[in-house]
Amino acid sequence: MNHQSDSVTLPRSADDECDDSQMFDLAPVSLWLEDYSALRSLFEAWRRDGVVRLAPFLHQDPARVTACSDAIRVLRVNQRTLDLYQAGSLRELVGNLGLIFRDDMMAAFIDELEQLWSGSSRFGSTSVNYALGGRRIDIQLRGSVLPGCEATWQRVLVAIEDVTEREAARRRERASEAYARGLFEHSPVSLWVEDFSRVKALLDDLRDQGITDFRVFTDVHPEFVRRCMSEIRVLDVNGHTLEMFGAPDKASLLSRLDDVFRDNMQPHFREQLIDLWHGKLFQRREVVNYALTGDELHVHLQFSVLPGHEHDWSLVQVALTDITARKKAEAYLEFLGKHDVLTKLHNRSSYVEELNRLERRGPFPVTVAIIDLNGLKAANDIAGHAAGDALLRRAGEVLGKAVEKPGHAARVGGDEFAVLLPGTDARGGAVLMDSIARLLALNNSFYCDAPLSLSIGLATQLPGERLEAVVKRADHEMYQAKRAFYAQVGQAPR
Repeated sequence: MNHQSDSVTLPRSADDECDDSQMFDLAPVSLWLEDYSALRSLFEAWRRDGVVRLAPFLHQDPARVTACSDAIRVLRVNQRTLDLYQAGSLRELVGNLGLIFRDDMMAAFIDELEQLWSGSSRFGSTSVNYALGGRRIDIQLRGSVLPGCEATWQRVLVAIEDVTEREAARRRERASEAYARGLFEHSPVSLWVEDFSRVKALLDDLRDQGITDFRVFTDVHPEFVRRCMSEIRVLDVNGHTLEMFGAPDKASLLSRLDDVFRDNMQPHFREQLIDLWHGKLFQRREVVNYALTGDELHVHLQFSVLPGHEHDWSLVQVALTDITARKKAEAYLEFLGKHDVLTKLHNRSSYVEELNRLERRGPFPVTVAIIDLNGLKAANDIAGHAAGDALLRRAGEVLGKAVEKPGHAARVGGDEFAVLLPGTDARGGAVLMDSIARLLALNNSFYCDAPLSLSIGLATQLPGERLEAVVKRADHEMYQAKRAFYAQVGQAPR
């Protein structure tokens, strides 16, 4: 069964046409009534010549685009159009179209032509025009072949909306985003954008279970800290981060985060979690990370949940400043404060501090060795202080190798050394003496012309004996050994 439909066209009165004219003139957007019939004829000629794809064809020769523009005839515009383009009349507007349609409009115009070429009776674009006074106008253009003119394109209605404010706002937004992105990418500190939402969910779940003391909980369940570390999602990092962590690109770094956050990082991260548990969403602390090369990085961390994301921690910024050099300098200064520069052993103040600590806390018994370098004055007098310094360095090497932690070897005077052995009895002291003798022999095998000799006195703490007394006994034993050495070589003790 066929269904037919009859359309009825009501006759238009003069009043209707008057109303249409008034609506056209009073429309709040720019309206153009144009004749595209010559453009259609041009398209048909190009199709006969074998043109299939219009856009590449137009790009090959800009004169073809000009020919398309010249083929369009403006029949009528409304008052809004004259106001928008600062024209006094249609004649002035049409006579200056070259000032209106220029520069940035070319690509959009080709896109409009491509839409018509493809068979559409409607077209549109976002483009740029210019008022006759030179003001840039961002426009939203929509065109349509009017009903009844599909075969000829004799009547095409084009509506142009001034969207300058909207586009200017978008440009400002894009510029702001580009500025922010530039600050992020080129920041002289390492910046990370992270998602902590899963971490927050884990903490919230603990609260729901009735956990109130999070520090005690993590003492009992250290695996929870590791799980939280694994739930952090890194969204982005900047260029300085790649440089600092020795990564060739972002993908390489993000695929090896387990190599970055490990070992000494966990205690620091636990403290960070405890602060988050107590609502501290901005934090500063010094932590340890690792470069992809395996090198330890000491960093100053600034952690901040970004505004607007306090409810779920889904956007967090972490800034890392590399303080490894500072930490090394601090460690070296601390080393200098407690060590003798020449021998690399502990210095006298460190020895006294350790002696007092052992006196208070032990472990007991403590064995003390007092050691004197034989022949230092003679070496200085005969070969100069450089030779004497070489003997001191060698003594430091021997004692440094012989004494292992928690033992404490120190240079306590010009040619005097002391060793403290906590929790060591006389038998342990004898083991030390054997070790020193073995290392002395090894060291002297490399310095046949300048043998190293040490006089050693050893004493082990008796029950209830003060360490001061033990040191005196060891010192006495050392002088006995020294006299024996010089008696053997036929010299007076020095």
